[in-house]
Amino acid sequence: MKTFLLSIAALAAGAALLATPGQAERAVRIPAVAQDVPAKPGLQTAVLAGGCFWGMEAVFQGVKGVRDVTAGYAGGTRETANYADVSTERTRHAEAVKITYDPRVVSYGTLLRIYFSVAHDPTQVDGQYPDSGPSYRSAIFPQTPEQRAVAAAYIRQLGGTKAFGKPIATKLESGPFFPAEAYHQDFARKNPNHGYIVRWDKPKVSAFKAAFPTLAR
Repeated sequence: MKTFLLSIAALAAGAALLATPGQAERAVRIPAVAQDVPAKPGLQTAVLAGGCFWGMEAVFQGVKGVRDVTAGYAGGTRETANYADVSTERTRHAEAVKITYDPRVVSYGTLLRIYFSVAHDPTQVDGQYPDSGPSYRSAIFPQTPEQRAVAAAYIRQLGGTKAFGKPIATKLESGPFFPAEAYHQDFARKNPNHGYIVRWDKPKVSAFKAAFPTLAR
């Protein structure tokens, strides 16, 4: 993502990425969670990190039961929770999304299934597709002890299926979430023809709709 923000010239250089295949093109078939968070009245939140938050936001905005998705930074301090500092890869933040959802419509476990199967590649370490660095790592920030237990159990469950062909790199972490700058919010919706969105994020959204038709808006 950094490359595509630095300059118009960088967009031309990004054309070389167009031939690079990746999980962004498809969903990985994985089972539903064996253990889920029980539905409770009221809205709940989930915080997930998996590469550039533009694509994560775009995928989860299309899920039935999701009321709001906010792009932001998780795992570091408030003082350095801004794009310039996070881009140095020295702040311990991960680009993440905070998902506000109705658990009576979509469960936490279902959100995790979408996260692992199509929203990002959980086998990549400190990067996703064209983006490299720890701010693009695969990480879950559980908001409750129940979420932590479910996420840990699902990672073990998926590891047993060997559906990805490589070890799952996703870690369970802790730390506050801070919203990103206004220009990052709803980025894919506002910039549907942006080179990065067209190459990396629109395929994820299409893959989600194909793999989870009953969950797509």
